[in-house]
Amino acid sequence: MPVFSGVALLVGLASEWSGAETFAQVLFWIGLLVGGSTFIPDALRGLFTSGRLGISLLMTISAVGAVILGYMEEAAALAFLYSLAEALEDKAMNRARSGLRALLKLVPQTARIQHDDTTTEIPVTELQVGALLVIRPGERVATDGIVRKGRSSLDTSAITGESIPVEVTGGDEVTAGSINTSGVLLIETTATGTDNSLTTIVELVEKAQAKKGQRARLADQIARPLVPGVLILAVAVALIGSLLGDPELWITRALVVLVAASPCALAISVPVTVVSGIGAASRFGVIIKSGAAFERFGDIRHVAVDKTGTLTRNQPTVVQVLTTEGITRQQVLSYAASLEQHSTHPLAAAITTAAPEPRPAENLKESAGQGITGLVDGVRITLGSPRWLAPDILTDEVTALEREGVTMVIVHRDHLPIGAVGVRDELRPETPATIAALADRDIAVTMLTGDNIRTAWAIAVQAGIRDVRAGLRPEDKSAAVMELSRSYPTAMIGDGINDAPALAAADIGIAMGAAGSDAAIESADIAFTGHDLRLIPQALDHARRGRAIINQNIILSLLIIIVLLPLSITGVLGLATVVLVHEVAEVIVILNGLRAARVRADTPVA
Repeated sequence: MPVFSGVALLVGLASEWSGAETFAQVLFWIGLLVGGSTFIPDALRGLFTSGRLGISLLMTISAVGAVILGYMEEAAALAFLYSLAEALEDKAMNRARSGLRALLKLVPQTARIQHDDTTTEIPVTELQVGALLVIRPGERVATDGIVRKGRSSLDTSAITGESIPVEVTGGDEVTAGSINTSGVLLIETTATGTDNSLTTIVELVEKAQAKKGQRARLADQIARPLVPGVLILAVAVALIGSLLGDPELWITRALVVLVAASPCALAISVPVTVVSGIGAASRFGVIIKSGAAFERFGDIRHVAVDKTGTLTRNQPTVVQVLTTEGITRQQVLSYAASLEQHSTHPLAAAITTAAPEPRPAENLKESAGQGITGLVDGVRITLGSPRWLAPDILTDEVTALEREGVTMVIVHRDHLPIGAVGVRDELRPETPATIAALADRDIAVTMLTGDNIRTAWAIAVQAGIRDVRAGLRPEDKSAAVMELSRSYPTAMIGDGINDAPALAAADIGIAMGAAGSDAAIESADIAFTGHDLRLIPQALDHARRGRAIINQNIILSLLIIIVLLPLSITGVLGLATVVLVHEVAEVIVILNGLRAARVRADTPVA
């Protein structure tokens, strides 16, 4: 419609210059009616149904006044340029949402399920918990589940941003949207086809589209009183001017005032920037729930971060094996794994992984919180903490490792110590570089953890964090975040249910891994689809850039009004010139806002 309106306007101008006045007037009317059809009906509907004095109403009044005064070409130009600006805004929103809608494409439309010995294909929306999915090479996983049969590699880059395929086998969890790259997998679903980790991400994206940012509301607050204020000013110019001079001249200037002070650019520039920025962030694995969160994120000066699962892998591994004289490292691990393969202790998986072929054990007896005892090849083996089993000659080495945050498991054979196994949740490899990158941006970091102070400091030293608060319960984390927020805008980063109160209390709550704790995701303002900490400084840079663009647009929009208003009242600028300047400026702020949709070349895109 704007294009057709513009063509009519241009041909009309050419006809007028060539002397075909009547034909030109017809074309101007066509341009006015076509362009005006995109905003005049909504303006009148808002006025008569809810009494809303919107920007479109100002433009409608200006166009009608121009027609009454005989300025048909100016009226047609106004209708064309305003309809063009509205169309560009719609295009901006659609462009911003295109990255968000791409998430929906990660979910296949159908799923292949196995029942008894038969395989059938059903719509994904009908998938229920407990179904057995058959995923062939090249196919996407339709919902979250656990591998029950098969071994393969999954490409999770679209979900987590991690470029290296993940090896999976029986018992491993998989998330919706992952691509199977090799063998056939049989997966038991743990979520329905319409309520899984990927649909959670999509839901967050939809919320981001529906909400406006803090500055968007500020723009609306500025525009709301400005519209009736401009109407009053225009009436005053017309009445006072008519009393003191030529009524036609001052009514014309009053119409020019309506156009000059119209806050079109102010009202549309901020939402375009916010939605563009949110859409771009989603493309590299950062899901921002609202425009308000996007804008606040750019103001963050302090980051509080959970330790387990955020700074660390949340996957304990064996990092050290101590032995006594005559005993090998493999013997200690083999004895320990023989007992731990039957244990429910959290460290058992780490030990059995380190010794993948343990020998059978008999007469097992586990004491909760202490250890486990059993017979291996007829020899009594006992495992336990240094608080239960004495390390004896290994005491000094065990103590030194514990100071470094390593959890020690003592191994006794026939009641005598033969070794110790050290297990630790290792730091993510990118953590030190991420903390250094935040420091480069003048952002302080505080570690909040429920772990003991010794383990917390051991991890903090490796990471490069100087402020550590350990032994915290969930309510303590929340209180610590509120305390930090009183000094600087603070973000909290976590991934567990125990982090939910702190995430909600922070100026910005960030949930690491959108497939993680539902409580954390619901409490957070931002969710990272993966666990790569390097996204934190990259996302901050993106939000800061978006905030700068928003500030530019607000200032530019207000300057347009400030400059054009006195020039229109004094008659320096006529209606045609004001319309052109104002609408061209509107196009500029929209195009400026679209810059927020750009993703830096060095930012990994999911």
